[in-house]
Amino acid sequence: MPEVKLGVIGGTGLYEIEGLRDVEEVKVKTPFGDPSDSIITGTLEGTGIAFLPRHGRGHRINPTELPSRANIYALKSLGVEWIISINSAGSLREEMEPRHLVIPDQLVDRTRNRVDSFFGNGLVVHVAFAEPFCQTLSEILHQAARDAGATVHKGGTFIAMEGPQFSTRAESRLYRSWGASIVGMTVLPEAKLAREAEMCYASLACITDYDCWHDEKEPVTVETILAILAENVGTAKEIVKIASPRIPGRRDCECAHALRTGMVTPPGLIPERMKEELAVLIGRYLK
Repeated sequence: MPEVKLGVIGGTGLYEIEGLRDVEEVKVKTPFGDPSDSIITGTLEGTGIAFLPRHGRGHRINPTELPSRANIYALKSLGVEWIISINSAGSLREEMEPRHLVIPDQLVDRTRNRVDSFFGNGLVVHVAFAEPFCQTLSEILHQAARDAGATVHKGGTFIAMEGPQFSTRAESRLYRSWGASIVGMTVLPEAKLAREAEMCYASLACITDYDCWHDEKEPVTVETILAILAENVGTAKEIVKIASPRIPGRRDCECAHALRTGMVTPPGLIPERMKEELAVLIGRYLK
């Protein structure tokens, strides 16, 4: 298996990446169960990558049911340091049109039923999350999107909602009043877990529709989303192809050291079983 530093989590409609060389299919066992699917590793434009279809091939897992802890842990165990997350989203702003892309820089968590931490049960950890997306990786994605000829918006607040139902009109208008840019169901808890795992995480959000706030547009339907997603998938793949060789060999962002000051529980008080299960995440701080 090639050395992999870049992980790609594919969203709805993105279940594979063409152009991979030295392809292997890897099944990873984790303390949190099985990931969404087997992980495909290989090289793309000379860069080792690991690709994971978020919903499983064939789209079998809904957003609330996603095994996010297993997904992030599995990528971490393979050596991944950078994660490009492909997310579909509804627009909350007139100027952010369907088929446009957004590289968000902020998050609001409106999920309710998802486990969003690796820790607890004897190990207390508080990581900084003021900047939820890696600024270095977000800049790489933004420039790659421009180079791919896409219409891309840099920055914006991503509302992460629970789903699987779409927003009510009142919710959609509330999110607009908050100044949010897009709304979707999948970027959390991935972003929080990636930060706890000291991985750089950025979102490439593909706008599929105006959320239901827009009086002049029909309310969102699955048919509309899937049709536009089919167009966005090719663009997303091209952006990943352009971005992959631009991933730095070394990291100097705060993502890489998130646990350095985040672990509150002294090592001597951490349960031994937890030390073993989470060695991939915390091992270097226990020496």
